[in-house]
Amino acid sequence: MNAKKARVAVLVSGGGTNLQALIDAQAAGIICSGEICLVIANNANAYALTRAANAGIPSVTVLKKECGSQAAFEQAIIAALEENAIDLIVLAGFMSILSEDFTRRYDHRILNVHPSLIPSFCGQGFYGLHVHEAALAKGVKVTGATVHFVNEIPDGGEIILQKAVEVQEGDTPEILQKRVMEQAEWKLLPAAVEMVSAKIVQ
Repeated sequence: MNAKKARVAVLVSGGGTNLQALIDAQAAGIICSGEICLVIANNANAYALTRAANAGIPSVTVLKKECGSQAAFEQAIIAALEENAIDLIVLAGFMSILSEDFTRRYDHRILNVHPSLIPSFCGQGFYGLHVHEAALAKGVKVTGATVHFVNEIPDGGEIILQKAVEVQEGDTPEILQKRVMEQAEWKLLPAAVEMVSAKIVQ
């Protein structure tokens, strides 16, 4: 039995519901080839930091305004990743676009979950509730979530997993967001982390 696990860092900005899904999946043995070793937040008040502390996962906060520039901000993140010998990076509601320098450095080592079926409702400006507002405005009958590798184009990297979720009569963006999280995001993200971690350690 290979005891080596991929060392995973989760980058967060807010409540950390996707982080919680990963922590729960790790506890349930769904993620067994990887281990969450670090949480990095770009917001000192992110509730995700509390979730990390509750799970006994070390965390660091890197604030762009304190770093002064995008390059210095990314350098501080890279330093934390290297210090913790991280193999795989998961963006879980991380509200900061990463530069091409950064994404190229970690080619096929950064995962993101997006709350639509890419290529619909994705790219610049499509995040959070905006995605669900756009889906409802368009009148689509099916939406969902996508886990993809991250490259320099927002939501432009290779797709790993997708899951469809039905849009229902009377949905508001908030109701749809919750359904997509529960039925797709929280299932896909742990599955993708396990898939990629297994490849890294094989």
